[in-house]
Amino acid sequence: MTSDNIILLADGYKYAHHKLYYPGTNKIYSYLESRGGVFPATVFFGLQYYLKKYLSGQVITEDKINAAEKVLTEVFQRQDVFDRTIFEYILHQHGGRLPVKINAVPEGSVVENSNVLMTIENTDPQCYWLTNFLETLLVQIWYPITVATLSHHIRLIVEEYYQETASAGSFTGIPYVLNDFGFRGVSSVESAGLGDMSHLLNFVGSDTIVGSVFAQQYYQAASIIGKSIPATEHSICTLLGEEGELAVFEHVLRTYPTGTVACVSDSFDIFRACADYWGTALKELILSREGTLVIRPDSGDPTFTLLRVFDILFEKFGFTFNEKGYKVLPKQIRVIQGDGVNLDSIRQIYACLKLNGISAENLVLGMGGALLQKPDRDVNQFALKCSYAEINGAPIDVQKNPLELNKYGVLQRSFKKSKKGQLKLVKEEGAYKTYRIEENDAKDLMVPVFENGTILKEYTFEEIISRIYQ
Repeated sequence: MTSDNIILLADGYKYAHHKLYYPGTNKIYSYLESRGGVFPATVFFGLQYYLKKYLSGQVITEDKINAAEKVLTEVFQRQDVFDRTIFEYILHQHGGRLPVKINAVPEGSVVENSNVLMTIENTDPQCYWLTNFLETLLVQIWYPITVATLSHHIRLIVEEYYQETASAGSFTGIPYVLNDFGFRGVSSVESAGLGDMSHLLNFVGSDTIVGSVFAQQYYQAASIIGKSIPATEHSICTLLGEEGELAVFEHVLRTYPTGTVACVSDSFDIFRACADYWGTALKELILSREGTLVIRPDSGDPTFTLLRVFDILFEKFGFTFNEKGYKVLPKQIRVIQGDGVNLDSIRQIYACLKLNGISAENLVLGMGGALLQKPDRDVNQFALKCSYAEINGAPIDVQKNPLELNKYGVLQRSFKKSKKGQLKLVKEEGAYKTYRIEENDAKDLMVPVFENGTILKEYTFEEIISRIYQ
């Protein structure tokens, strides 16, 4: 299958590169960095998945070479682009194991932008072309890094507002605040698994089960990380029509008389549902439960809808003031916002709750496509670039430094300027900094993780979490 054949997992233009590199080239050394973007630092995560799934062990076989030749001959419609002999060389000289070395910062490291995160170089002079042949696949690490970073920054926002408005006893609920609702909104099962696994580094709430499976399969997670609860959808709450909504709500409560259960409540009128159904007809049933009902609005402007919902619930169920002076609903009732949730709306929601004297502990969140699908490679401008080479054994610094026109028609140097030389990552005064290896005597914080088909260093899921929040 194509997805199992590393020979086919590259951009089409790269199959000519073994001929296009200048004659005598015997070493290509490249590095990965975030060149800037939305977040000032990124959570490095996901490389181990790609190493285990795609690169480790014997990945070149005669059957895969034959299959690739058949595909690529049709792709290029000529015989002088795909050269099976360069892959046969890897098969015969290296047992089908990739002769490259990868160094990387430990997974879970939170590294400021514009620093080297990973380097890759060929270990066989005949395979100089292989370093950047693998770029296509390895740059995809932008996805788990970006989702982990996004989720991490939301965690920081949640912690900030809990510190300011929530009671100390509620802090154990922080890992459950942001729930992954994104499975249906992503482009593939692999994206769901990778994205949710990245989210689970920061929160445990998730309806995307495959992420927990990935965490155990690729990062030896000690247990299933993601946690979920019984919850309704509109097909349940609209089954008896508008006139039967109250009966459905009561059925939900009686079906799960204990524990946490969530119920979408905007099928017809979210405010009537809160005031007349939950807050009046079913109030005593709710308050008598050993557990929590979580009411879910699912339409309208998130901030204004939530403020109105909380006003109704405070009126109907009452509230207490916590030690910080913010309103808290009875423990039997909470609210989840799962529509229109993104980084900006989360900031706005919490700011408005605080402004209106409402504790952050009253609310949990669900995030779907904005968590797993909307992020792209340009969120933090990831790129893998060659910075060093050798031609006939002679070292050469390699760098791009484009001159470009900005939107005002003024010539300037591009942010895409790359680094040059062989690189190391060090930490000075609490911040990461990149140097050429000859410029600094400090120990390189990047460690060898892969060499010649063998994974040299593995991280557990729990170890990565502890590194993020050390």
